Amino acid sequence: MLRLFFESLTGLLRLTYRTFVPGPGRPRPSAKRMLVMSGFIPLFTLVQGIHWIGFLLDEIFYRGYRRVAIREPLFVLGVPRSGTTHLHRVIADDTALTTFSTWECLFAPSVTQRRFWLGLGRIDAHVGRPLGRMLDWIERHAFKGLDAVHPMRLSDPEEDYFALMPVLCCFILVLPFPHSDLLWRMGLFDQDMPEARRARLMDFYHRCLQRHLYVHGPEKRLLSKNAAFAPLAGSLAARFPDARFIVCLREPHATFPSQLSSLAAGIDFFDVLSATPDFRERLTGQLGFYYKNLERALGELPEERCAWVTMRALQSDPACRVLVIYAQLGLTARAQFRAAIARHAAEAETYRSAHGYSLEQFGLSRGDIDRDPGPVFARLAARSARSAADAASMHPGTRPGDDPMGSSSTRTPVRHAEPIHCGDQC
Repeated sequence: MLRLFFESLTGLLRLTYRTFVPGPGRPRPSAKRMLVMSGFIPLFTLVQGIHWIGFLLDEIFYRGYRRVAIREPLFVLGVPRSGTTHLHRVIADDTALTTFSTWECLFAPSVTQRRFWLGLGRIDAHVGRPLGRMLDWIERHAFKGLDAVHPMRLSDPEEDYFALMPVLCCFILVLPFPHSDLLWRMGLFDQDMPEARRARLMDFYHRCLQRHLYVHGPEKRLLSKNAAFAPLAGSLAARFPDARFIVCLREPHATFPSQLSSLAAGIDFFDVLSATPDFRERLTGQLGFYYKNLERALGELPEERCAWVTMRALQSDPACRVLVIYAQLGLTARAQFRAAIARHAAEAETYRSAHGYSLEQFGLSRGDIDRDPGPVFARLAARSARSAADAASMHPGTRPGDDPMGSSSTRTPVRHAEPIHCGDQC
């Protein structure tokens, strides 16, 4: 832990220097980027410093978290924009599981911080929730702009890769720090991360999960969703040999523009292209690696440990799909959870995303996109259909309902025209 702290401190100093002092072959950042980063870096440093103080206090007052066993965790992985968020929020209603919420990811990765905020919340509730009402107002306005791309509220289930921010390894940080070699290696983790650094980062992530279970109940099964962890699939399978995986899939020609579009606001806010003109090209190349690494790392796992599901299948019949996945992985869907699944399915019927995008918008063509990861997607989508059929045959209350490319045989499939202008539930 101490070594990671000093690595992160020196890394942040190096990134700060590279932000304001362009090196050989790097363009001078724009005035807008310099201004934004002048405000962002001090605030980011303050927040991460508070996190590290929390980690230190954990080692003094809550050291018992280290003895928590992580048994048969359930990881929801996949390519970005493939329905992982929607599936995560459905499964998070299973009371046998526990998962990170947004406020824990961003503001309380340590046990100490969680105890503080939970205690403050109890006091606030006793006096009529003045702080709670203020937070409700802030989050409605602060997160409103994200609703079309990734709806977010402080109490919502969220990706725990945000817990890697203190060690500068949360991949979203590539927006403010596009020159970070470490962050780009996170996008190729299983392939490019040096073995010693990989082990330290996996140790840190393991400790974050133990802290979560220490607070919420060591007897519970951990649920973790991270589309950004597709590059870590092999490392996760090695670190947690009894883990179960659900892998969400989507056609590359839909995934790539959706991901680029979802990051457009961040790219513009940090004026990333003024500092790294080839940013989109590098990101597109890494997305192709996501498909390949998921197949390489998880393709040989037995079907009772890994379920593959296409976004179209999730959209066509979400309630059936979740039950099929539970049956395949040997999980129990209790009556209360089945009711929650039905409620989510009813809400999905009326959901219409305002997120629009096209391949041409980013200078891409379907042929170029599908040429490399396309065959990988086809193989994995076919496996998804076979696994679903097998699980459904053993579970009479479910039905598979999707073809090898993920379209439903019982409902109207979601179609993508060229150019793509579509919505997604990600």
